[in-house]
Amino acid sequence: MDLSAHHTMIAVPAGEVVLTDRRTQRSWSVRPAPYELADVPVTRALYAEVTGQRPGPARGGRLPVEGVSWWDAVRFCNALSARAGLRPAYRLHEDGEGVDRDASADGYRLPTEAEWEHACRAGTDGPHYGPLDEIAWYRGNSGERPHEVGGKRPNAWGFHDMLGNVWDWCWDVYDAEVYGSYRVLRGGGWFDEHWSCRASARRRSHPTFAVDDVGFRLARSLPS
Repeated sequence: MDLSAHHTMIAVPAGEVVLTDRRTQRSWSVRPAPYELADVPVTRALYAEVTGQRPGPARGGRLPVEGVSWWDAVRFCNALSARAGLRPAYRLHEDGEGVDRDASADGYRLPTEAEWEHACRAGTDGPHYGPLDEIAWYRGNSGERPHEVGGKRPNAWGFHDMLGNVWDWCWDVYDAEVYGSYRVLRGGGWFDEHWSCRASARRRSHPTFAVDDVGFRLARSLPS
C-alpha cells in the first residue's frame, strides 16, 4: 500500500504543552516525547481501502472520513499497521470492552491530546495558528459540509486541518470520574462555530458513538 498517496507522516519534536479544561478551570503541563503525526486526517479513500467500509453520507475519496467511532479508529490503526508490516499499537481485550496500548510498538495509533495540541500549536500560543478563514473549514465558511483534506493553509510544521473540517479522536479518556469511558475530541469541525475551533478546545464523546463531523488522524511513536 502506498500511504504517501494519502498522507505524509511528519516528525514532531519533543516539547511542553499546557492543557486546559474550561469546564473545571483546571490546567496541567505535559511533555510529549518525539513522535510522528499525519499531515492530514484519514481520508475516505484510505479508510475504504483498509476496511472496505465507507461510513457517512458524503462522497469523495479526499474528504476526511467521518462518522467513525473511537473504536473504529483504534481498529483501523491496527489494521493499517498490519498491512504496513508494523507491530500494532493496540491490544483489544477479548470481551470487547477494553484496550491496552503497547508503548513500544512502531504501528499506527491515535495521538494523545497533548501530542495533538503540541502539533496544532506548532510553536504558537494563541487560539489559532493563523487567521481562521485561511486555515479551517468551520460553520462560517464550510457551507455546512466537509471539504477535501489539505485545502487550507497548513501550520508552521506542515499540518493541515488541525482546526475545523472534522474533530479528531484522541487516545485519552476525558474525565473518568465524571464521564467514565468518554474519550477526548480535538480541533472543531465543519459544523462548529468559530469558538469551538481553537487549539485548546476539548470535547468528549462515548467511544462507541459515530458522529458526522468526527474523524481522526494517525500518529506513530519514534524509537526512544
